[in-house]
Amino acid sequence: MPELPFPLVDVHAHFPVWNTIGADDAGAPVHDDLAAYARERQTRMHKEWSTEPSEPPARTAEEVDAVADRWADELDRHGVRWINFVTGQSNDLLARVVRRHPDRFTGMAHHPMRPGAGAEMRRAADELGLVGYKQLGPKTDLPFEDPSLRELWEALAERRMPALIHFGFLGRGGGVVSHPRMSPLSLFTVARDFPEIPFVIPHFGAGYWQDLLALCWSLPNIHVDTSGSNQWMRWMPYPLTLEDLFRKAFETIGPERVLFGTDSAAFPRGFSVRYLQDQLRAAYTLNLPEADVAKVFGGNAARLFGLDLSSRDGPPA
Repeated sequence: MPELPFPLVDVHAHFPVWNTIGADDAGAPVHDDLAAYARERQTRMHKEWSTEPSEPPARTAEEVDAVADRWADELDRHGVRWINFVTGQSNDLLARVVRRHPDRFTGMAHHPMRPGAGAEMRRAADELGLVGYKQLGPKTDLPFEDPSLRELWEALAERRMPALIHFGFLGRGGGVVSHPRMSPLSLFTVARDFPEIPFVIPHFGAGYWQDLLALCWSLPNIHVDTSGSNQWMRWMPYPLTLEDLFRKAFETIGPERVLFGTDSAAFPRGFSVRYLQDQLRAAYTLNLPEADVAKVFGGNAARLFGLDLSSRDGPPA
């Protein structure tokens, strides 16, 4: 990668620790036929995207520290100023990872969305130093507006902390495509009631692009995360390209609410430079002003997460 004229921030990565990679469907029984279909889809993805099967995730404290150091080196290698890990087995473990490189890493709480989630969010923010909350919409049992979850939203609103919530297709072969909270529109009531919370919807809505655009149009606190391969475009009933997604996002909400991410996770791939290259090409193909490109690929994240990109001393208190 050539050196970019602005600091690069990746808002969406996963720290590869045991019971994190592939944990989306942990505990759910999988029929042999669906498991075989998932393996076939994964093999095809390796060929399409030149990815390798992942190394085993870290298990011991020593391995976690070594992988954290390896990630710091990876950021240097690719010219990435900051990376935000949205999962890392547990809030406590991810906080340990962030503390190892506080001038390069941030992390988001990612505990279950159920009664008591608000208390854990306060602990994660105030004691552990995590900077937001991450959840999977199609994996939540309760509606977002359920009264038992109000304490979670209040904890985030008081601190104006972002909540990154995945909607749309989830998993690979045999993955989730039907659920009461598949669509970003299922977030409407809570997002309207808590405008202090910046909600970040990853992967351009992962198949629910029209619904995400509608939510963005309706509310000023909805942000778009560009992360991942965005292969869901192939399964839409009309042609879509990355350029189309960027163009429509800018037309609807401008560049201030679009955040660059990769969905990077395991080694040996590490930082997914291919996703960065594809997204930069899309942005520059649209002839965006350099200042707007800088917002998307770093400036907006710095504002939401409170990062001082001119310093190597970590986010301000």
